[in-house]
Amino acid sequence: MMDPRLNRRQEELIAIVHREGFVGVDELASHFDVAPQTIRRDLNLLSDSGLIRRYHGGVSPSSSVENVAYAARQTLQAAEKNRIAASIAKQIPDGSSLFINLGTTNEGVGRALLEHRDLRVITNNLNIALLLSDNPTFEVIVAGGVVRGRDRGVTGEATIELIRQFKVDYGIIGISGIELDGTLLDFDFHEVRVAQAIIEHSRQVYLGADHTKIGRNAMVRLGDFSRVDAWFTDKTPPDALLPVLEAAGTQLHVAGD
Repeated sequence: MMDPRLNRRQEELIAIVHREGFVGVDELASHFDVAPQTIRRDLNLLSDSGLIRRYHGGVSPSSSVENVAYAARQTLQAAEKNRIAASIAKQIPDGSSLFINLGTTNEGVGRALLEHRDLRVITNNLNIALLLSDNPTFEVIVAGGVVRGRDRGVTGEATIELIRQFKVDYGIIGISGIELDGTLLDFDFHEVRVAQAIIEHSRQVYLGADHTKIGRNAMVRLGDFSRVDAWFTDKTPPDALLPVLEAAGTQLHVAGD
């Protein structure tokens, strides 16, 4: 699978497909005011990378049962994820305790936290553990379990059991899909169970998720916004989601450019 370096048109194209479902080549060409051949080249690249599904005459979202490859996810919405991560890190005071789970946005949170002091971090993300161990004032605890080679995430019953031994100030989680009714979705049942344990054992739950997660298909239900104290994203969400957030009592933080 390729590791694409996407331009703005291609990133917006993915967002449109996630929002609309099946979209035709001519419709996309008209939207972007480019030739159909240009759109077809974009679609071939994105399809080869597993970011969308290509059909005759159009395109649809990628599979609801398999996430995009980790290396490709690291490049998607990278600037937006960094802004979200910085926004989350600003809300974490020195001397806090926190869980951080899997995901490329959360790894950005780890980088943004490196200038903090005296944090106590429990994580099932080996990438974050190695990153945060560079700060000598931090105490980093790694949850045991089964290591996934594709992203160095740790999941399983041992992971959940360790999380249940703590009650921390902040739980920082990611997600793969957000429906307009506020349902939070992911691809991996084991990963969702770990995230649910983090939610249950955190005083405040922060979700970091960029706008492309809205309307994205994934098959495993994590919960809904009633379990999230604050959502950090990069664009104001669709109007349909705003009353859902208000009813759930979820604060919305939109990270600016």
